[in-house]
Amino acid sequence: MTKSNDSQSSFRMPTLTYRVWKVWRRNFDVFTKTIHVNFLPSVLEPILYLVALGYGLGTFVPDIEGVPYRQFIAPALIAIAIMYGSFFECTYASFVRMYFQKTFDAIIATPVSVEEVIAGELVWGATRATINSAIVLAVVAAFGLVSSPLFLLVPLLAFFGGLMFAALGMCFTAFAQNIDFFNYPSFLLVTPMFLLSGTFFPLSSLPGPVQTAALAVLPLTHVANLTRGLVLGRIDTFLNLSTEATLLLSIAWISVITVFFFILSINLMKKKLIK
Repeated sequence: MTKSNDSQSSFRMPTLTYRVWKVWRRNFDVFTKTIHVNFLPSVLEPILYLVALGYGLGTFVPDIEGVPYRQFIAPALIAIAIMYGSFFECTYASFVRMYFQKTFDAIIATPVSVEEVIAGELVWGATRATINSAIVLAVVAAFGLVSSPLFLLVPLLAFFGGLMFAALGMCFTAFAQNIDFFNYPSFLLVTPMFLLSGTFFPLSSLPGPVQTAALAVLPLTHVANLTRGLVLGRIDTFLNLSTEATLLLSIAWISVITVFFFILSINLMKKKLIK
């Protein structure tokens, strides 16, 4: 294909149609055929974390602002599922579809555009995050660790949070020359988020500069804050901020970053694929 002038802009608004749904449907159909492989890890992983950390290590950890440790980490496991489900779907899985399976080439040979292929991948990544988090939420509820009816809003948060992580992951895919490249974002971004985003201990316990950096740089911090608020019905005590300020901060942060990386990832991938 010939490179067009439009592909030179990293922030050009993509032109999308209903065909985005076709790309999503293709990935969904493949997922349903291998659901037995995808379902089991999503169920077992949170059970192991809750048993080992919540009921094992948690017996040695005092309550955090009146919340038992197992109940404190339970919402974080949902937030982590949102991150893993979308980020790795749009890095490793998208790379495999693009380079090894040549799925992107086959789809682009149809009336579906490059922009629609990438948008479909991003929406599918958000869907995977929603599915994975729903499974973990069911496990958490089965352990009796849900204490607020607001937990019903978790799937909505999972989709938009998943879209953010999917777009962020797709930006890395745009620069990947081989599959080993993803070791960099996995260990330099995902692992710090896993540990330092208020997941296994309250963010307020970190030194001030580290806490500020986590709020400013790490997307999982805001997803974990909102998830904990929806599942437990409280987030103010863990951040030393008012509930309203915390909610507005996290919602605004996720909204801005999602739009930014959604547009950027589509344009970066368009540059990569159109030569």
